[in-house]
Amino acid sequence: MGFLLPVSFALFAALSNALATVLQRRAALTVPQSEGFRFGLVLDLLRRPVWVGGILAVIAAGVGQALALATGALTLVQPLFVLELPLALLIASLMTRKHLPGVVWLAVAGVVAGLAVTLVAASPSGNRTHVPADRWVPALAGCAAAVAVLALAGLRRPPGRARAGCLGAATAVCYALTAALMKSAVHVLGDEGLVAFLTGWETYAFAVSGICALLLLEHAMQAGPLVASQPALTLGDASVSVALGVLLYEERLRAGWWLLPQLLGITLICVGVFALARSEPEDTAET
Repeated sequence: MGFLLPVSFALFAALSNALATVLQRRAALTVPQSEGFRFGLVLDLLRRPVWVGGILAVIAAGVGQALALATGALTLVQPLFVLELPLALLIASLMTRKHLPGVVWLAVAGVVAGLAVTLVAASPSGNRTHVPADRWVPALAGCAAAVAVLALAGLRRPPGRARAGCLGAATAVCYALTAALMKSAVHVLGDEGLVAFLTGWETYAFAVSGICALLLLEHAMQAGPLVASQPALTLGDASVSVALGVLLYEERLRAGWWLLPQLLGITLICVGVFALARSEPEDTAET
């Protein structure tokens, strides 16, 4: 029962994020492509109803994610967002009324099975509510450096898979950090009340990190096909989130012989995700 609530909320958030990804991708391809980082991109996108719909889906996902993080471990909740890629492809196929080939369905099954095996074998536990400052400082510095390096590497490349992959990875780090900060802020709200939430640094830090993730995501989507940015985003988010859950919140994963089924599950996830990336479905954007 302790896993039911966070898993349910996380699955809702993953579905909402998948819908948001498809809608934002469709909108991003209808605005002029930029060579560098352009804040005006969001202003252009605000004129697209499809993009606004995507933002509403992002808000719904944020609510679901906050509820999941309030009731479950970061190492349990965030890996479930690996399901965003297969869900996004399924949603895109429904929107375009195109049938997915059998190999795609097999890859989707591999991702789902791999995720189930990994989480059951790892059995994430722990739900620490307070993280001391001496843990936050190196985590924030490391994530900021990683985002800067990946973003610069992506923006120096011409539009295409490499650029989309780098920006997708940078977005993943931002998403993982946002989740870690959101978890802390939600617990402040629950334990100390609204005033403490509104005056706590974590609240504004996760808002800034979330905005950075949104800007990076829009540029990643515009830089190349969905299947180029989404694998880096989904796998990167899960990996960095697990690391932050262990390092910041002292969450625990099973070790010993349990590592074998965990490795098997992770392998299934990676094979499935990259198979989905190679499937190269037709673009879902409307021109």
